[in-house]
Amino acid sequence: MGHIYIKDIQFASESKIEDGILYVSEEAVKAVALEDEKIKSVSLDIAKPGESVRITPVKDVIEPRVKVEGRGGIFPGVIAKVDTVGEGKTYALKGMAVVTAGKIVGFQEGIIDMTGPGADYTPFSKTLNLVMVCEPVDGIKQHDYEAAVRFAGFRVATYIGELARELTPDETKVYETCTIKEGMEKYPDLPRVAYVQMLQSQGLLHDTYVYGVDAKKIVPTILSPTEVMDGAIVSGNCVSACDKNPTYVHLNNPVVHDLFEQHGKTLNFVCHIITNENVYLADKMRSSDWTAKLCKMLDLDGVIVSQEGFGNPDTDLIMNCKKIEAEGVKTVIITDEYAGRDGKSQSLADADPAADAVVTGGNANQVIILPKLDKVIGTLDYVTKIAGASEETLREDGSLEVELQVLTGATNETGFNKLSAR
Repeated sequence: MGHIYIKDIQFASESKIEDGILYVSEEAVKAVALEDEKIKSVSLDIAKPGESVRITPVKDVIEPRVKVEGRGGIFPGVIAKVDTVGEGKTYALKGMAVVTAGKIVGFQEGIIDMTGPGADYTPFSKTLNLVMVCEPVDGIKQHDYEAAVRFAGFRVATYIGELARELTPDETKVYETCTIKEGMEKYPDLPRVAYVQMLQSQGLLHDTYVYGVDAKKIVPTILSPTEVMDGAIVSGNCVSACDKNPTYVHLNNPVVHDLFEQHGKTLNFVCHIITNENVYLADKMRSSDWTAKLCKMLDLDGVIVSQEGFGNPDTDLIMNCKKIEAEGVKTVIITDEYAGRDGKSQSLADADPAADAVVTGGNANQVIILPKLDKVIGTLDYVTKIAGASEETLREDGSLEVELQVLTGATNETGFNKLSAR
C-alpha cells in the first residue's frame, strides 16, 4: 500500500494532484457522476476539518484508490472487471474522502459535522471531504436511486484515485499474506487467528456487495485480508448511520489492520472470513453453521467477530459466537449497544454465556446536542426522520437534539472507537 497524503482540496480547471493538493475540475467530476441516467443533477462542495459545516443526509464515504500493480482493479465487480484482487501495489489518497449525499430514501442516512461536539464522534470530521449531492430523475424507485448514488460515488472515487497513478507515495506499507501451509510452517508457535466479518444484508436498502454480488446471495467464504484494501467489499446499505460501515471503513478495516500489526509477533493472522445477516431463521442457521465449520476446518485458535447493524443481527452475532466457541475456537465479539437513553435497557437483542469477551462501541442511544452550524451541504428536510431523531429534534435556535446513532461512523467516547478497536 502506497499512501499519498492530501493536504488540501481546491476546485480548478483541471483535475490533478500537485504538492499534496488535490485540484478538482467540477465539470469533469460531474460528467463522471452523471454517466448514470437515473441521476438528474450533481452539485459539488468541499468540507474541511474545523469548518462550521454540516453534511446531511450522508449515504456513503469512500477513499480514492488506484491499483498500479497486480491483478484486477479497484472495486472489482462494481467498477473494475471481476478479478481476484489483494496482491501487487495499490495507492490510497489519505486524509480525504468522497462523500455522497442526497434525498433520503428510507430513514437511516446520517450526519457529518466538521466542527463542534458532533465532530468528536465521527472520523469523517477529520478528513478533507469532496461532497457530491445527487438529485434523482423524477419517478425513480427508491432502491434504484440509492444504487445510482452509490455507484456514482465509486466512479468519482476511481476517477480521483487515477490522478495518483504516476505519483510517488509519501509512505509505503507491506502486508504479508501466507498460504495456510506457509503460515503454519513460518509461525508454528503462534496462535492461529482469523477475522469473522458479518456483512449487513437484512433486506431492501440493506445491501453490501462482495465483488459486485449482494451479500444476501453468498454463503460464508474466505478472503485474503488484503482483498478489502482493493475494494472487494463495498457499502450499499441504509442502516443507522453509526451502525453501517461506509466503503471507507471496508477499505481501511481496522480489525484487518490491527491483526496485521500483530501478525508474526503475537499471532498468525490466517484469513478473513465473511458471512451475512439475513432475516430468515434458516438463513441465519445456515450462515452461522458454515462460519463455525470454516473456523474448525482452518484449525483456528481464536477469532474476532464484528457485527454491522443491530437488533435482528444480534441473533446472527450470538449464533456465530456460540457455534464457533462450541468448536473449541475462542471468540471476541465487537458490537455497539442500544441500551436506551437512560442506559437501562438490554443492550443487545440476544445474549449467551459463550459471549464472554466483548469490545463495545458504546451506547448509540446516548443523547447529544448538535449546535446550529453556518453551512449545510445537502438538506435538513429529513433531519427529524433519520434513526436517532424525532419530531422534536430541530430546536428553535437551530440546534439538533439527537441520539449518537445519527452521526456517520459514530461511537461513544467512553467506549472503543470502531475505527481503532482492538
